[in-house]
Amino acid sequence: MMYLDHAAATPVDPKVLSAMLPYFSDDFYNPSAPYAPAITVRRAYEAAKSDMGRAIGAKSDEIIMTAGATESINLAFSSVGGHIVTGNVEHHAVLGAAKQFEHTLVAADERGLVSAASVKAAIRPDTRLVSVALANNELGTIQPLRDIAEVVRKERNARLARGDRTPIYLHSDASQGVGQLDVNVARLGLDMVTLNAAKVYGPKQVGLLWAAPHVQLSAQLHGGGQERGIRSGTENVAGAIGFAKALELAVAHRRFESDRLAKLRDALEKELLDAFPQAIVSGHHKHRLSGHLHISFPKLDAERVLFALEARDVLVATGSACAANKGTRSHVLTAIGLKPEVADGSLRMTLGHLSDDNNIARAAICIIEEVTREYERMAV
Repeated sequence: MMYLDHAAATPVDPKVLSAMLPYFSDDFYNPSAPYAPAITVRRAYEAAKSDMGRAIGAKSDEIIMTAGATESINLAFSSVGGHIVTGNVEHHAVLGAAKQFEHTLVAADERGLVSAASVKAAIRPDTRLVSVALANNELGTIQPLRDIAEVVRKERNARLARGDRTPIYLHSDASQGVGQLDVNVARLGLDMVTLNAAKVYGPKQVGLLWAAPHVQLSAQLHGGGQERGIRSGTENVAGAIGFAKALELAVAHRRFESDRLAKLRDALEKELLDAFPQAIVSGHHKHRLSGHLHISFPKLDAERVLFALEARDVLVATGSACAANKGTRSHVLTAIGLKPEVADGSLRMTLGHLSDDNNIARAAICIIEEVTREYERMAV
């Protein structure tokens, strides 16, 4: 199997699974119970949160565990409310959450980049939240978060200078980039960040929201008062343990893995462009995730190619898993101005732990053969 869809899902790392297993069986206790075995589990849970915090330069008591990135994003948006500024190439989870409030969508350029200047122009006196992903999940384009953070900081200071206490925060869904980029919340200038374990070889349906101490979060789930009363419900101890281990491994191997994936991606890109000079690579060619390759074959039906490749054990995507599930054209490709006949011929290939020289070379051969076969069919 040649798996080229790591942006959609990653397999749980064996070391992550090993760390989690005891908390499904021997250490199954409810961490809120008063007896010694449960207290031991509670300590392990809190230690895991400390490890997660350390991975992003934060403190454990600033982290709220969630059931994935979507809940994390909704918690951030619902806590702040007011007018929201976000990009038109954001993940569906961000766009869906933004629709619940008055919001402005900032247009990305043809590379999928949301500029600090365009964010600044969209901020209003009543804007309370700016949300821009660390990296785009379809194109891999890395956003200029530090520049955007500076815009938000200056706006905050200007408000305070004129006696306006309306808060403004910067949130980022860093789920897609955390395994390949440094996600230090202070260096990025963030007030809130969303992470997803499933993107870094951890368990699915496990995520977190980090919020700086000056951000007031509002409870969305009410009950036993877990997670500082913000997110009630028995803690997912095994999930937290797994997420902490996954982040530890991601941080430890990030530079090596990024370099490795970039070489594999560049080799695959060269093979495809050599075979099809008319193909179009989308995304920022310099500032993009090392494992992302988004390429369009004009006038081709990418879905036909996708199914043909699946029959040959090559798994790729035509866009985000969300868009593919709905059978709709990617809003990201529409936003960056790709014509329908180009967008409909697009394949997203995302590399990761399961990628190596051998299977990338084999995948390239299969893709070239199937794209060639489809072009020949169309010419008949």
